[in-house]
Amino acid sequence: MSMMDWNAYRNTLVGRIGELGKLSPDSVAGYMTASGAGAKTGHLDEKTRQLISLAVAVTTRCDGCISVHSQKAVQNGATKEEVAEALGVAIAMNAGAALVYSARALDAVDSVSAGNKA
Repeated sequence: MSMMDWNAYRNTLVGRIGELGKLSPDSVAGYMTASGAGAKTGHLDEKTRQLISLAVAVTTRCDGCISVHSQKAVQNGATKEEVAEALGVAIAMNAGAALVYSARALDAVDSVSAGNKA
């Protein structure tokens, strides 16, 4: 059983983004330009770009991004195993980011503590 109807969600989302595009065309056009920029260089194939996009979608907690990039990843030949490996990288990066920001938080605490001693 699926957690949510990703296909219906994606279809609704695309419609709402279309509405936003009518209300704020430059905002959506700017996104579309940035989104398509990587494909123009040709250094990575579309499947790889979609696997990266899916991993980033997980790290940014974007359900809409997950719905769109999971579809595009599969359409470009990504296997469930490849998706799982990309998601493993996302998990590692999230844990790594928490580790790095924990060090930053300790540094901030030390800075405040040092300021209290002055």
